[in-house]
Amino acid sequence: MDGGFIAPANPRASYLAQREAIDAAIARVLDGGSYILGPEVEAFERAFASFIGVRAAIGVANGTDALVLALRALGVGPQDYVATVSHTAVATVAAIELAGARPLLVDIDATMTMDPKSLERAFLTPPGRIAAVLPVHLYGHAADLEGIGALARRFGARVVEDCAQSHGATLGFCRLGGWGDIAAFSFYPTKNLGALGDGGAVVTDDEELAARVRMLREYGWRERHLSEMPGLNSRLDPLQAAILGVKLARLDADAARRRAIAARYDHGLAAAARLTLPSRRPGTAPVFHQYVVRHPERDSLRAALARRQVGTLVHYPVPVHLQPAYRGRLALAPGGLAESERAAAEVLSLPIYPELEPDAVERVIAAICDFVAAD
Repeated sequence: MDGGFIAPANPRASYLAQREAIDAAIARVLDGGSYILGPEVEAFERAFASFIGVRAAIGVANGTDALVLALRALGVGPQDYVATVSHTAVATVAAIELAGARPLLVDIDATMTMDPKSLERAFLTPPGRIAAVLPVHLYGHAADLEGIGALARRFGARVVEDCAQSHGATLGFCRLGGWGDIAAFSFYPTKNLGALGDGGAVVTDDEELAARVRMLREYGWRERHLSEMPGLNSRLDPLQAAILGVKLARLDADAARRRAIAARYDHGLAAAARLTLPSRRPGTAPVFHQYVVRHPERDSLRAALARRQVGTLVHYPVPVHLQPAYRGRLALAPGGLAESERAAAEVLSLPIYPELEPDAVERVIAAICDFVAAD
């Protein structure tokens, strides 16, 4: 061994880097006596809406609920299809079904986000009404929202952004989450903006949609104990809201550190044979929730890195449409999902988080270069 184990992610390091402020925020909530919604959640909602550049943010229990509530707020129904991708966390597709709608899976492009060409084919020969499009900003990279948005407008569909991995990323001069009709965020501990437990948020510039989400997250109440519509119990915990408020203040600085690590990987791995590095979309500023490379012998590369004490992850090893719960029963875009299936066999997430030390980055680069040189 040439050093200690390098973890692929380290949410504890994020806590330790801000321990004093986070502990003070937790103590403030405990002393305040308001433990469901209340001022801490409201303060975070205002701060997060301002950060994204929208009128409203609504804190909810987790990222999956955020997607469900966003779709329900749009009025997506049982006969409606929602177009999304198969190369994603299963939560994206599960949320569509939890909202009562039908997933329609389209393929991805070189950035491993939704391919507008595949989406257009789905619109031209739909299995039914496509009420919404749900692009995933995977690994912290923006999907082609300009192309996707143009198609959605052309065919009368709404756009729901899955921003679970893209806190703070931009397309043009706009942060992701502010492009579509409505967007969903996750605050799972390993996210760029991560809680110390579960949490999520729905953001929108549409005040009517925001009001519907606020009602839907709490039993359909506008007035307490009076349900105007069937709703859920999905509320952001005040402790998590206070923690997120602390972390939000340094999110841009953390993103800058992630970009610096990504740039070092880019340079150090540029000549690595048969290794495909992340593709950036022009006009975007990714936030590198993951730094994902591709290699035709991914599993051998991963094993070699493990022998060198380098931890890696695979996001995601099996496309949703090939998983046992979904195989054979979901609608697919014409032409199939060949690129999604190729990506699942090749992708490998390298260690990346703001607290990752420079010498650890160099060890990762050296281990990969040694593998490809011997390959």
